[in-house]
Amino acid sequence: MQQLQALDYTIFLIYFVVVSSYGYWIYTRKKRQEVDSKDFFLAEGSLTWWAIGASLIASNISAEQFIGMSGSGFAMGLAIASYEWMAAATLLVVAIFFLPIYLRNKIYTMPQFLAQRYSPTVATIMAVFWLLVYIFVNLTSILYLGALAVDTISGLGFTVCVIGLAVFAIFITLGGMKVIGYTDVIQVVVLVAGGLATTYLALELVSQKLGGEGVWGALGFVKENAADHFHMILNKGQMMIPDGKGGTSDAYQLLPGLAVLIGAMWIANLNYWGCNQYITQRALGADLGTARAGLLFAAFLKLLMPVIVVLPGIAAYVLHKNGFFQTEMLDPATQALRSDRAYPVLLNLLPAGLKGLSFAALTAAIVASLAGKANSISTIFVLDLDKKYFKKDASESHLVNVGKVAIIAAMVIAIIMAPQLSRFDQAFQFIQEFTGLISPGVVAIFLLGMFWKRANGLAALVAALATLPLGLAFNEWMPAVPFLHRMGYVFLVLVALMVLVSLIKPKKAGEGEVIVESDMFKISGGFLAGVLMVSGIIAALYLVFW
Repeated sequence: MQQLQALDYTIFLIYFVVVSSYGYWIYTRKKRQEVDSKDFFLAEGSLTWWAIGASLIASNISAEQFIGMSGSGFAMGLAIASYEWMAAATLLVVAIFFLPIYLRNKIYTMPQFLAQRYSPTVATIMAVFWLLVYIFVNLTSILYLGALAVDTISGLGFTVCVIGLAVFAIFITLGGMKVIGYTDVIQVVVLVAGGLATTYLALELVSQKLGGEGVWGALGFVKENAADHFHMILNKGQMMIPDGKGGTSDAYQLLPGLAVLIGAMWIANLNYWGCNQYITQRALGADLGTARAGLLFAAFLKLLMPVIVVLPGIAAYVLHKNGFFQTEMLDPATQALRSDRAYPVLLNLLPAGLKGLSFAALTAAIVASLAGKANSISTIFVLDLDKKYFKKDASESHLVNVGKVAIIAAMVIAIIMAPQLSRFDQAFQFIQEFTGLISPGVVAIFLLGMFWKRANGLAALVAALATLPLGLAFNEWMPAVPFLHRMGYVFLVLVALMVLVSLIKPKKAGEGEVIVESDMFKISGGFLAGVLMVSGIIAALYLVFW
């Protein structure tokens, strides 16, 4: 493995100093003002549209995208880009329909919405559940996959990487959401630049080793030599992919045909982009126009992501198919083909300087995700638990201090738990499947709460308690059915259950209300033009690569 050179460390050090110094500068400017919990947790009124959009993407893209989606690009090709391109469409839906409801009702946390619309009991149950998932699944897995990737590239050692990434993230997170939001702008610039450098190298290697004049010629060569990797909609039995254990599995099980367009992919995306404190928090402190512009900017950035995280994997597949990387792509222990080794293999071939830039890009993605998740954990703990149950008359400084303690505590737990994920064959799949168990319930509760006035607290409570058992039951009853389909079935059952309970025992007048009026969903001409542009690009991509 090619180790980092002096030039690589220099470039990474410049990145580290710039991000840290900029974050500290923002923090010291803010520190002169009066301590305010909403400013710490939400950066209320402080983030511009471009900071919101950049922060959304920086928090979303992490090691699981760089490593996991590049590996999926190697295995199944462009089809995995549905997660990115359909996320862009989901961001538009959230901007038009979800954000106005949150902002008009002055919602700052997702449990707060549940308390106002349903009941404090539902809110508390979900707050505790979200905290457990955010800490033990999301934060831990981001730290594990991130440390694994950084160790693969740098050779610094897994434990050193875990602690180093956590400390870096804590340093940024303790400054509050304003520091996170604005440092994320730098993180995204580094992330995109480093990611494009890796894509360029992958295509340049194809050009040098196999054919095609320059990068554009290599892109045509890749498309010609991996034609089966340029289909967005997969049919059953169309593509068999490595399972990481020496065998193969049907890619249809992961991306079942039209489900990515009109099926349960929407449930997964609406849960992540519309009902997730980790994501929506970035927009909840802004006015509607700024927040919508931020989400639109994030949607445009989302369209670019497959070029950075999927295309290198497809290029690596073409190289491997033609005799390159034969041993590098094998698991050292089992000698089975592991598609998730594609991105680290490419990074290790980067020349000095570019490798440092890509290393900085990967670190930026990981640290931004860790900081965003830790801040969301802190926000829910302080505003939905501590302030409500432990210290109702807490001062602003107390809330901020407790928030900082929660950030450090969550990160320490993640440091301890991260090594345990090595027992799972695929940590990325572990994240997707576990969050997929709870997505149907969260989306059902939020959608009915927003758009069906008769939904009541009892119905939401029943759905919240039934979500996980139903998901596990469907997994047991229908193991051969694609996971996205099972998620859709659970969603439909939960919606029917909520409707039935609400009709049997109607809610009392004035119970659980949020303001929802038709004029809230009006959009400006400029925003509409952006929506049409993003929608048109998505439609064109699916038509071309169907």
